[in-house]
Amino acid sequence: ASSTGQRARVLRVVDGDTIIVRVAGRRERVRYIGIDTPESVKPDTPVQCFAVAASNRNKRLIDGRAVLLRFDVERRDRYRRLLAYVYRGSDGLFVNADLVRGGYAVPMTIPPNVAHADEFVRLAREARRAGRGLWSACR
Repeated sequence: ASSTGQRARVLRVVDGDTIIVRVAGRRERVRYIGIDTPESVKPDTPVQCFAVAASNRNKRLIDGRAVLLRFDVERRDRYRRLLAYVYRGSDGLFVNADLVRGGYAVPMTIPPNVAHADEFVRLAREARRAGRGLWSACR
């Protein structure tokens, strides 16, 4: 299933880079591979600049919708979350990349999951140059 991906339904958007889905009859927490958004729900951590905007963008993109999860080398992190590249089911929009392009997320490369690392770095550079999202809001 990893080459084509697994279809899932978004049950809840936790924040800008984490969702809860129904996949293969199970509820799973999914952490987006290769990106990091400002924290909005981390215990004992204040809400960071642009965190609410990133979470809201993620909700607008996929809350309640069908998605395709694609995997890289490691399928789970130490917290047992599924690690995935997330694509919107209706039109194939690459959600991880969209969040970086819009300045809602920054690249966070954790080997061996590096399939899109160069793309995310390029998109972040473009977003920073254009002053999109957190690149202009958070100084």
